[in-house]
Amino acid sequence: QVRLVESGGGSVQAGGSLRLSCVASGYGNRRYCMGWFRQAPGKEREGVATITTGGTTYYADSVKGRFTISQDNAKNTLYLLMDSLKAEDTAWYYCAATSNFCGSPVARRYPYWGRGTQVTVSS
Repeated sequence: QVRLVESGGGSVQAGGSLRLSCVASGYGNRRYCMGWFRQAPGKEREGVATITTGGTTYYADSVKGRFTISQDNAKNTLYLLMDSLKAEDTAWYYCAATSNFCGSPVARRYPYWGRGTQVTVSS
């Protein structure tokens, strides 16, 4: 059973940085593509950044140039470095895994999810 555990969220002032981590387990011999999603109160869950097993990345327009997704395959860990944070980045952030829709920013294409980590950016 795939298990994803996020960490690294917190409260930060606008302009600051945070690095989120997501440790994966239960992969067995399969390889999964990963993504970071976020959900703000009253809004739908949106794809923030994704990365394929080959390292191809996708970023939502709202975070391009500010966020960087990366992965350490030896540690089964996914990262999201968030710089120049804005108040509108405030949300719960989730990592997710899929084996069939690599690179997709569409949440419903990811069957495995962590429980999330909260990010609050004050202006």
